[in-house]
Amino acid sequence: MTDRLAGVRLAPYTTLRVGGPARAFAEAGSAEELIGLVAGADRDGEPVLVLGGGSNLVVADEGFAGLVVRVRSRGVAVSAEGERVVVTAEAGEDWDALVARCVAEGLAGIECLSGIPGLAGATPIQNVGAYGQEVAQTITSVRVYDRRAGTTTVLTPEECRFGYRHSLFKEDPGRYVVLSVSYALTRSPLSTPIAYRELAAALGVEQGERAPLAEVRAAVLELRRRKGMVLDPGDPDTRSAGSFFTNPILTREQAAELELRAPGFPRWDMPDGTVKVPAAWLIENAGFPKGYARGRARISTKHTLAITNPSGEATAREVLALAREIRAGVQEKFGVELVNEPVMVGISL
Repeated sequence: MTDRLAGVRLAPYTTLRVGGPARAFAEAGSAEELIGLVAGADRDGEPVLVLGGGSNLVVADEGFAGLVVRVRSRGVAVSAEGERVVVTAEAGEDWDALVARCVAEGLAGIECLSGIPGLAGATPIQNVGAYGQEVAQTITSVRVYDRRAGTTTVLTPEECRFGYRHSLFKEDPGRYVVLSVSYALTRSPLSTPIAYRELAAALGVEQGERAPLAEVRAAVLELRRRKGMVLDPGDPDTRSAGSFFTNPILTREQAAELELRAPGFPRWDMPDGTVKVPAAWLIENAGFPKGYARGRARISTKHTLAITNPSGEATAREVLALAREIRAGVQEKFGVELVNEPVMVGISL
């Protein structure tokens, strides 16, 4: 029987370092324990929060009035089929450690996702992506516990309905508990084609070319460090929930309106005709530079998209006050509504 503790403060379990106490707190060391804890709470009508690495989470100062289950399941299985290698990670596996292992073993497909904090089980929920890669490009299946049906099942990529920072798990939040994730990687000393201009420049290659896996990982880690996006106890800019806002995706009509307000704005034209706009550019040009602070919450001094808690003493209310000010400023100047990327628990933007 897994011990349940009362009144555990959640702030130390999140990278933003905000969040009040949990009414009950338990750790699940295996998929079976995770299912047992969640199913038991569901039978008792007790609210449940499944907690991974806490890197994409903003928890209310009041905490969580229910059971918080911290995922601690571990294990990696590898199945090779020629050059195609399927790596299956339990939900509690540290994501960057998994990426490092795959790079070291010459498995390409997730190298550009180096340095992202959190656990493997969180990657399909957000469709984690960076520097031109998304996990949707490699995920072959996600094993889940379906709380509504009370059964375990395996979801295909199509059933996961992946999109930009989106998935089935965000459409129907709370229904599924991720137990393990399988990724199809390629045995190769070289990366997948480098799609992101900044990374290609750092590597000294053209977009679309490949580079040695270890060099790609090192370049990504360095780029993320410069932006305060690699966890470092000595760097207050890393006390954040990562990118606080997603890059807005505009219709043609919305993009045309933005062009009137901001001629020549930076953009990525998407295959479906929509236009993706860098949220960092919108924020900076709406009057919120790096280091802009409100109370004890602050925009990172290295990366405009991150809202930080540099002293470790900011409250969730202070973080949200700054986020709301930024969102309102961007809306007023550009007519574009920013959407939060972190999951909000007990609060909303």
